[in-house]
Amino acid sequence: MNIFRLIGDMTHLLSILVLLLKIYATKSCSGISLKTQELYALVFLARYLDLFTDFISVYNTVMKVVFIVSSLAIVWCMRFHPLVKRSYDKELDTFRHYFLVLATFAIALVLNEKFTLQEILWAFSIYLEAAAILPQLVLLQRSGNVDNLAGQYVFFLGAYRAFYILNWIYRYLTELIFTRWIACVSGIVQTCLYADFFYYYFISWKNNSKLKLPA
Repeated sequence: MNIFRLIGDMTHLLSILVLLLKIYATKSCSGISLKTQELYALVFLARYLDLFTDFISVYNTVMKVVFIVSSLAIVWCMRFHPLVKRSYDKELDTFRHYFLVLATFAIALVLNEKFTLQEILWAFSIYLEAAAILPQLVLLQRSGNVDNLAGQYVFFLGAYRAFYILNWIYRYLTELIFTRWIACVSGIVQTCLYADFFYYYFISWKNNSKLKLPA
């Protein structure tokens, strides 16, 4: 644990809280991609199977449970809540996300730290997380205007990964053996996917105007 990872975890948690606030306070999921949320739920379920076998710390266990439960709760609300599901932009959320699942799992079978079920699923979750934001970004581009809470959700989600890159740089400089190259490279790719969004988010903040993405 270091300050960059802690800030990254808190930023990640903040992104989820912002999304839950949007859903429960407004009873709306407009501007949110269900496919991205389903991919994140799969990411957490695949990555945190060690929840039942390995204990690292209370903090680690609590965070794993929070991410799993919150991601499943968001998917449930968007699919089954009688009010929330009415606002789902199904016509805009058309990204074929199952291709991402198949492609990242195939990569995980080839590129992993150790050819065991747990390590393959861990690598799969890392690769899938790097691409999971794509349906969300495509939906926002198609919709054009982005409401404040949806924009803040994506911003904090991207910031979380940026802080994790700083965490990996810190670990590389301070640890004798650094082994998380899969996570590091995937995290850089994931952050690059946010670059266009960050640019327009900064422009809207600078001009105190509503966030708009080019179609």
